[in-house]
Amino acid sequence: MSVNPMAYEAQFFGFTPQTCMLRVYIAFQDYLFEMMLVVESVILKKLGGFPGCRISPFQIRKSTEKFLLFMKEHFDKLFSKMEEVLLQLVLNIPKNVVLPEDKVHEQYPYTKEQFQALQDEIHQLQQQYRAEASAGQALRAELEEQKAVQAELEKILQWFDGLDNICREHGTSNFKESFAFLTQNSKKLQDVLKDVEEKSKKIKKHDQLF
Repeated sequence: MSVNPMAYEAQFFGFTPQTCMLRVYIAFQDYLFEMMLVVESVILKKLGGFPGCRISPFQIRKSTEKFLLFMKEHFDKLFSKMEEVLLQLVLNIPKNVVLPEDKVHEQYPYTKEQFQALQDEIHQLQQQYRAEASAGQALRAELEEQKAVQAELEKILQWFDGLDNICREHGTSNFKESFAFLTQNSKKLQDVLKDVEEKSKKIKKHDQLF
């Protein structure tokens, strides 16, 4: 059996020529074995018609195996020659023939160094793409953060607008005066809260005594 991988032929046929020849060899060999069994059964049947025959089935089987070995040796020699002819003249693609799917390589040939340079360029472009994708992700995160800050600023502006309206309702239009007004009212509220807490404590003590 040929040891040449014949990869180009396998690309064209869809199978390796050696595999094809092996299957043909196995098919011929199986047919030879079956033929010997048929010959043996015919001999046994024919000899069964002679009552005085001294040839036993065991002797017939030994003779059949011996003849099968002889046939197999000659078959292997013939098949070896047939395989050589088929692999060279039938299942072989000449060196000057290019398959249709490989025509592009013939039109645009390149060296090993050019291929390596192309691979390096692809690798560099992949790295640039990853860097740009990472930068884009960081920009999107920053944009989301800016949107959140802007929303908080809008809330603060609305709060100041509401504060300004309250101050105008109480007759104060200056922000400093408005802030002082709110501070004064806050202190008054704190004093009232303290007074309420003290009265609540007194009431609890009074309840505990009685």
